[in-house]
Amino acid sequence: MNRAIKNHSAATAIIAAMFAALVWATPAHTADVVFPTGSRVGLVPPPGMVPSRSFQGFEDIQNGAAMLFSTLPAAAYAELEKSAIPDDLKKQGIDADQRETIPLNTGKAFLIRGKQTVGKTEFRKWLLVASASDLTALVSVQVPEQNTTYPDKVVRDSLATLAVRPMVSDAERLSVLPFTIGDMAGFRIDDVLPGRAVMLVDTSADPGTETTPDNLKARLFIAAMQGGPGETDDRGNFARVAFDQIGGIKDVRIQMSEPLRMGNQPGYQTVAKAKDARSDADLMVAEWLRFGNGGFLQLVGIARAELWPDAFTRLRAVRDSIDVK
Repeated sequence: MNRAIKNHSAATAIIAAMFAALVWATPAHTADVVFPTGSRVGLVPPPGMVPSRSFQGFEDIQNGAAMLFSTLPAAAYAELEKSAIPDDLKKQGIDADQRETIPLNTGKAFLIRGKQTVGKTEFRKWLLVASASDLTALVSVQVPEQNTTYPDKVVRDSLATLAVRPMVSDAERLSVLPFTIGDMAGFRIDDVLPGRAVMLVDTSADPGTETTPDNLKARLFIAAMQGGPGETDDRGNFARVAFDQIGGIKDVRIQMSEPLRMGNQPGYQTVAKAKDARSDADLMVAEWLRFGNGGFLQLVGIARAELWPDAFTRLRAVRDSIDVK
């Protein structure tokens, strides 16, 4: 869930982590700019690469190649442009041998090339950092060194076609999740992690305005997780451990902790009073866990204490409208 980059270490940590690792999934090609589902960033992928089903970007599983997309706020570009990114990549085991400024239709951009050895495999890597009017686009490319399908020119030609579309519909953004939400109950989408999670918010600001702690009235994080408690009797302790890992709160006082049926499946509910770790504001927090075969849904709702009665009703409405795909 991206926020404004506030310092050099945060910016370069994101760059290094993204450049260092890619995930894999399925193949095809088109000659036009393609926007992966839910992504505002798109490009003409190299022949042989297709939109991934497990991350935002493109991949060619047969050849072990992939392009991974991510975005940051627009202000992040200036911070990244002046940062010593190759030095930070070196700490991740990546030898960045070239950094250059390149022209793009979206605005200023720079490209870093390098290599990384993972196990017995050496990879060629490219990282494009591009500015746009309201975001910073990151495109990381990884190709095995011995592969000849994606030479430098092919990758660079593809990156040069980078485009940014104005918006992505809520329906498209939600379509990349492993569950559906039938009732948004007045909440709006703040951010989506494809294949895994969504953050819903209720703010005092107009739609399109950046969410900040000052205008945030309530929020709901929904995530599909792997694993879960092995036995029914372990669910209570599992819920307590999960609740203890909720960030941004302090001085927690549990008000309720009990089993609960959710969507005809076993679940667990925990409700507590707490304070905001940053502002000391009084908060109410609810965590719901819904257990299934091999995994579980985790929902964490947080609202200002004075707004809790209404917020709790709407949080439950969203909770009860969720179906697993």
